[in-house]
Amino acid sequence: MRILCDVHIPYRLVRHLRTRGVDATHVNRILDGYHTKDADIARYADETESILIPKDGDFRDSHLLRGRPARLLRVTLGNLSNTELVELIASHWNELERLFEDSPRCIELGRNGLRVLPRPEPPAERRR
Repeated sequence: MRILCDVHIPYRLVRHLRTRGVDATHVNRILDGYHTKDADIARYADETESILIPKDGDFRDSHLLRGRPARLLRVTLGNLSNTELVELIASHWNELERLFEDSPRCIELGRNGLRVLPRPEPPAERRR
């Protein structure tokens, strides 16, 4: 399993995931770092078959409309401590691994746990 953490996700989560044997990296370490555009981040996540972890709702919208990024774990908790975020993801880790075996998938992680969003419909062919 590969994880790509977006700019507003702490490095501490990357380090925690690596201790679990997960291939995790942070957006600040790839492409143009925190200057990388969302579309390029989504493309990179798909090319590397990574699960993107953002807080940004734009990635959810892109997933639902265009299917990019294909695998997304959106954190919908607002401001919380790094420790709380790491503990929350750790407490749901086994279920997340199971759910992401079947991709593409968009999951939101909030105070009430995990919410699996419906799969995006493939775009209809344009009529001429």
